[in-house]
Amino acid sequence: MADNPLEGKVALITGGAHRIGAAVARMLHAQGMKLVIHYHTSEKAAHALQEELHQNRPESVMLVRGDLNSGERQARNLVFETVESFDRLDVLINNASRFYPTPVGEATESQWDDIVGTNLKAPYFLAQAAAPHLRKTGGCIVNIADIYGDRPLIGYLIYSVAKAGVIMLTKALARELGPEIRVNAIAPGVILWPESDLDEMSKQRIISRTPLKRSGEPDDVARTALFLIRDAGFITGQVLAVDGGRWVVM
Repeated sequence: MADNPLEGKVALITGGAHRIGAAVARMLHAQGMKLVIHYHTSEKAAHALQEELHQNRPESVMLVRGDLNSGERQARNLVFETVESFDRLDVLINNASRFYPTPVGEATESQWDDIVGTNLKAPYFLAQAAAPHLRKTGGCIVNIADIYGDRPLIGYLIYSVAKAGVIMLTKALARELGPEIRVNAIAPGVILWPESDLDEMSKQRIISRTPLKRSGEPDDVARTALFLIRDAGFITGQVLAVDGGRWVVM
């Protein structure tokens, strides 16, 4: 690991306790990075992941609990806890997300605040709080967007709007924070099925319309994140679709 450029560097991952966030955490930890993993309600999963990673490298993972809808103060606190614990910040991964249907005519203002707050507002204020520290280390930001931020998902209007905002946020931050800080995004397609029920026929219909004819794995996103962090020194302001080609046929 002596030649690994990520060894000893520090990443803050929001929503990192399970699913895609946990896959990214494992990938970066295996590269020698120290991690601050944020979680909200997934306390059991967060502690299990920390224990798993500490078996490989003790005292290399810190957990921070918080509601990202608490506003700017919560964002500043997450960054403060990271730098306080590990003396630096090299990578911010805005992964935390809220995803549920909000059909037109039924959506509420509280749902708007919840979904936009977690998916868009929090990433902005986290980036703002992290920027001074990322400038010092020549660090980067990776936002987790969604292919539905470009092609809206019926019934999920607020989510689609929020992820469209993440895509524009990525491009705008790349201009605002360059040249010291690179900012990119990943737009997953079918990686993990929603935690709400989705019948097998619906899953197969989606897969049949995907050029690669299969769903992806969380590690597909994790490998892309690793590429953007470690290998993509001349890439900023980009959104990489990790979707088996589904975007081109939507």
